[in-house]
Amino acid sequence: MDNFQIETAQNISIEQNVAGIGERILAFLIDLVIMVIYMIFAGLIMAGLDTDLGGEMMYYLVLGLPTFLYYLLWETFWDGRTPGKALMQIRVVKSDGLRPTFSNYLIRWLLRIIDISLSSGGVAVVTILLNGKGQRLGDIAAGTTVISERRIVGIDNTLQVDVPENYQPKYPQVTVLSDQDMQEIKNLYQNARREGQHHIILSLSKKLAELMDVNMEERPLDFVQQVITDYNYYTQK
Repeated sequence: MDNFQIETAQNISIEQNVAGIGERILAFLIDLVIMVIYMIFAGLIMAGLDTDLGGEMMYYLVLGLPTFLYYLLWETFWDGRTPGKALMQIRVVKSDGLRPTFSNYLIRWLLRIIDISLSSGGVAVVTILLNGKGQRLGDIAAGTTVISERRIVGIDNTLQVDVPENYQPKYPQVTVLSDQDMQEIKNLYQNARREGQHHIILSLSKKLAELMDVNMEERPLDFVQQVITDYNYYTQK
């Protein structure tokens, strides 16, 4: 799984995990199955009603329009996700870490015609593989990408972090914090980085500096990481 850094207006670097091409294809297939199932059931219901209200226009509105607008509506109203994306734990985000607007979703949806419809997905696959940031043409034009929200279970889910052998701690004041405090800080910090919520990291860094009664000299992101590593250094001694 690739990743990339985004730099926010507050000069905080946020690392995002780019959704894999396999995850995106599976999400597409899941959404396709959902649309097919919808069309089958909707068609059967309309046939059972045996009504001629509007004729072909009614069939188009009931069967065609929802599937035509499927991606635009789901991503706009469900924070960059469709049912397929939600099941694969991936979603659309802006490449600068902010939440996409309707115009961003609209641009990437319009370019699905080139990326996916006309080329059977070939253009999208090639562009994603060559781009390195999980972007098809629609994403490049809209300034978006698709990230994975899967949590990798491991040392990141515990209090412990790797401390280099010759590590030099900077804040002995971290010992005023408890193990429970530090676990909550680490979880909050990692979730904020994963979600691109730089405002949370800013608030967290200020609160830590206040609790420890120190002056923060690093960037907020680096300061919180320093505090976490320093705490492990002192508690592992």
